[in-house]
Amino acid sequence: MTLPMQGLRVLDLSRVLAGPLVAQMLGDLGAEVIKIERPGEGDDSRSYGPPFLKSSEGRDTRESGFYLSANRNKQSVTVDLCTPEGQDIIRRIAQKSDVVIENFRVGALAKFGLDYATLSALNPRLVYLSITGYGQTGKKAHRPGYDAIFQAAGGHMAVTGAPDNLPGGGPTRSGLSLVDILTSLYASIAILAALNHRDRDPPGKGQYIDIALLDSMVATLSHRGVQYLISGKSSPRRGNVGGGGSPSQAFRCSDGQIVLTVGNDSQWKRFCTAVGQPELAADGRFETATKRIENREALTPTLEAKFATRSSAHWLEALELADIPSGPVNELNEVFADSQVRERGMAVPVPHPLLETLTLIANPIRFSNTPLDRYEPPPTLGQHTESVLRDLLGITEAEMAELKQAKAI
Repeated sequence: MTLPMQGLRVLDLSRVLAGPLVAQMLGDLGAEVIKIERPGEGDDSRSYGPPFLKSSEGRDTRESGFYLSANRNKQSVTVDLCTPEGQDIIRRIAQKSDVVIENFRVGALAKFGLDYATLSALNPRLVYLSITGYGQTGKKAHRPGYDAIFQAAGGHMAVTGAPDNLPGGGPTRSGLSLVDILTSLYASIAILAALNHRDRDPPGKGQYIDIALLDSMVATLSHRGVQYLISGKSSPRRGNVGGGGSPSQAFRCSDGQIVLTVGNDSQWKRFCTAVGQPELAADGRFETATKRIENREALTPTLEAKFATRSSAHWLEALELADIPSGPVNELNEVFADSQVRERGMAVPVPHPLLETLTLIANPIRFSNTPLDRYEPPPTLGQHTESVLRDLLGITEAEMAELKQAKAI
């Protein structure tokens, strides 16, 4: 079966997370992805452990869980960009590629002749993506940064966490590398749009894409950001309480927590019956969604006391029968044991050179005609160096030996 982006070649110069996730997405979609890594060291994320993958013999390898999460469906080629020979290799691969992905600091690759201006002169059809912390323009463009910096600076922490007056309250970062992940999705969309433009409009010219982690975080503020822009008031942090309806939050049951959302007035009436408190539906303070939000502080304690009387399984069953959106607060072992997660195939086993089977998280996209069923394991460092240089660039064994002697590969 042909995959959607089959026939596309991607040169991945990125490392750590946001850039590698973009390249992984394109690889999942069928593109050939050539990942460039530093000889002897590789992607920084290879060292981001523990945990590290254990071999078939039970020994730790250099493959960290962090690295494994973002590098499937790629070929690893080790090239030293600081050498003239290495730079030449990258330029030659770029001439045969459709996309370049990089996340170096602003201006860094121009020193090596690997910037957009240089590579697009060699290959005008090239779509070139640069991911940086602050973007290519502005007074802060030169600054470095990682995910947590932009969760803080971009407003995510301002709207995340418990209220200041509660124990442990205050701005809180996400437990996930949320900015990197979301930036990778914006960047993937941008690349697909640029490729469509290139292939639709003559003369088929590529373009440069400037994606900033800060911009992506600000864009992700979505309705919370627009609410501020129209009101001039910051939305309060509510912890596990939602802002778009009431009740919409986590409740502690006798044996754990559940989360539920009552999104409209008809759901509210069914909810009151399901929890055995139909009188609440007739209470004028709670009869509409707006009133329930306004009177949340009066409603919540009553519901908290009710949910504490029975198990989470009891309440989830009752809420499901009433067609109220709800679910358990799962630990990770419970996530991957969940019957729906298993039926959807979200944990996928793949072979790996160092052990019989490696389990990865599946791509969530489901196509009807071109299913994303290719899951090649994240490569070991330099696993494909010789095969790519030989098959793609026609480098001979003698030339390969010279490149090794020069420490270019």
